[in-house]
Parts: sequence; C-alpha cells; structure tokens
Amino acid sequence: MNLTSSTSMPLLHSLLPEYQFSEQHQIRIDAAPGRVLDMVSRLDISDFPLAQLFLHLRAVPARLAALAGKHSDRRVDAGFGLHDFIELGRDGDRERALGLVGKFWEPAGGLIDVQASEFRSFSAAGVLKLVMTFVTQPDGAGGTLLTTRTCVHCPDDASRRRFTPYWLLIRIPSGLIRRMMLKRIKQLAEARA
Repeated sequence: MNLTSSTSMPLLHSLLPEYQFSEQHQIRIDAAPGRVLDMVSRLDISDFPLAQLFLHLRAVPARLAALAGKHSDRRVDAGFGLHDFIELGRDGDRERALGLVGKFWEPAGGLIDVQASEFRSFSAAGVLKLVMTFVTQPDGAGGTLLTTRTCVHCPDDASRRRFTPYWLLIRIPSGLIRRMMLKRIKQLAEARA
C-alpha cells in the first residue's frame, strides 16, 4: 500500500494521531533522501548480531511457555524482526511508515495480523498499535538527515499498565537496534553502485 500524506500532516500523525510512548534516533547520510528511504527495505536483521542476540533473548519466555504446554499460533523459533512489520506507506522521498499491532508484552509477541488498509481504523481493547517511521530531511549540504521514530498507542489504561514495564525493559535494546539500523541504512545509501 502506498499512502501519501498532505504536506501538512506526516504519515505518523495520520496513522497514529495519539500515542503514549515514543522514541527517536537520528543520523546524517551522504545520499539523496529518496535513496536513503529506498534502503529501508534492504534492512535484514541478520546484519546485526547484537540485535539477533536481543531477539533471541526476547523469545526465551515463548520457548518456556511452549515447554510448559501453552499453545501459541506464532512459531516459537520464528524470531521477531522487520519481517513482522506491516508496510503502511511512503510519502515520496520524505517519509516511510511501518506498523505492528498486538499485545507486545506476551511471551510470543502477541502480534495480530492486520492489513495495511485496516491499520488506521483498527481498534480493540487491550491491543496496541505501533508505528515506526523513517523521515528524511535534506541537510543543505547534499546529504540527508534521517530520523526514525517509534510510537506506541495503548487504547486503555489496562493495556498501558501492562505495556509500561515491557517498554522500560526493552527501550534500551530497542534503541540500540534502531541506531544499528540507521548506521546500516547509512552504509547502504553511501555505497556506490
């Protein structure tokens, strides 16, 4: 799906107008904004051994639950990565948005399959929506300032209370993964064809 936003409203705000949690990271890249955004789709979690370690640790509760006989629709060995995100749209060379829906604190990730066309209107008690954007801004010196922002909306107080400890636990590793992603995008975008 290729959504576009008006020049006054970024994709993030049109897809997720309200959120309670947010984190942002930024990097300067010597490449044009369009090339920078094109590199987002080339990210592969296998490029980041430290990220793989974090995601392996993230899967430990699901593996323990499986050993205890608790059924999950999600494969325990499937990991968790960019392949789980929904491609929500791209606004030219300015912004790209990815999303997730689920109860992220659950052992197997609690992801819910939602189509991109349903993301904005999706609403269910206790189910969170997450949007991760990549926003480019020309820096005036022929390069691009790339910002990634991750925002999470909790639809009610109960889900916010359940998500808060999880957010506090994963915020540092998640931030490290985002910074590694930005460095990899920089590497890919600055490489000569």
